[in-house]
Amino acid sequence: MADLTVKLAGFALRNPVVAASGTFGYVHEYADFVPVDRLGAVTVKGVSPFPSHGNRTPRTVEVFGGMLNAIGLQNPGIDAFISDPHYLPYLRTLPTAVFVNLWGRSLDDYAEVARRLEAAKAGIAALEINISCPNIKEGGIAFGTDLATAARVVGAVRRVTTLPLITKLSPNVTRIGDFARAVVDAGSDMVSLINTLPAMAIDIETRRPRLANVTGGLSGPAIKPIAVRMVYEARKAVSVPIIGMGGIGSAADAVEFILAGANAVGVGTAIFSDPGCLVRIVDGLNEYLDRHGIGSVAELVGGVVV
Repeated sequence: MADLTVKLAGFALRNPVVAASGTFGYVHEYADFVPVDRLGAVTVKGVSPFPSHGNRTPRTVEVFGGMLNAIGLQNPGIDAFISDPHYLPYLRTLPTAVFVNLWGRSLDDYAEVARRLEAAKAGIAALEINISCPNIKEGGIAFGTDLATAARVVGAVRRVTTLPLITKLSPNVTRIGDFARAVVDAGSDMVSLINTLPAMAIDIETRRPRLANVTGGLSGPAIKPIAVRMVYEARKAVSVPIIGMGGIGSAADAVEFILAGANAVGVGTAIFSDPGCLVRIVDGLNEYLDRHGIGSVAELVGGVVV
C-alpha cells in the first residue's frame, strides 16, 4: 500500500483528503455517516466573533453541475464555539486533524477570533482564514479581492497566533498567483483554493430568484476546471503547501488537483449527496498509486507534464 502521508506546515496528515469548511458542519453532524479517523483532516464551519443566524431561506438550490448557496456564514460565535460541548470540546476528542475556519467583517474581527483560538488552541491543528467576506469599513469590498487588504488580514491574524495559518483564496480575481504570494508574504503558512464563484438562478415560473439572497456561491463539478487552473497558477507562484478544492467528488478528481500542484484536497459539495465519497476518495488514491507503481502521494504533487 502506498504512503498517503501529507506533510504540511509543521504537522502531517495521514492522507490528503480534507472535509471542506461549510460542508461538514462541526463534524458531530456526520459522525454516524463518516469514519472520521479515515480522513486526513476536517475543517469546521466559519467562526466569527459574534453569533450569526445567516441569510433568509431558501439559501441553497441545486443547479446543473453543482449547487448555489447563500448560507450567510451561520455560526454560534466564538464564545459558544469554545465552551459549548458540541463544538471545540467535542472536536478535541477526534483522532483527526481539525482546521478551524474563521471570518469577520473587519480586521479587528479576524484578530479577535484568532486571539481567542490561540488561547484555546488545544486540539486545533491550523486556522483557515476566509478572506472572501465583505469588508464593511471599506464599503463591502471582499477582503480577498484586494491585494493589500488580503495581506493586512493575514498580518493581523499572524500577529496574535502561533497556530499554522491557511488562507482560503477567493477565485474572483484576475491573477490568483499574486494573491497567493501576498498572503504568504504576510505570514500565511499555506493556502487553500478555491472558494465559491458568485452566481444566480431564476425560477422561470415565478420569475423570482431561487435564492432569497438573489445571488449565492456556485460550487460543485461545474467549477472544477477553474479550480484546477487556479491551483496550477498558485503552485507556480508559491512553494508553501496548497489545499486544492472545487468540485472534487472522486479519487480521479483528487489526483487531478494533486498533479496541478495541490498537497492536499478539500471535498465539499459532494458530501451533501454522498458522505461516503470521502472514504472512497482515500481508497481510490491508494488504488491509483498502486496501479501506477508510485510509492508516495507526495511524488504526484505538481507532476502535470506541460
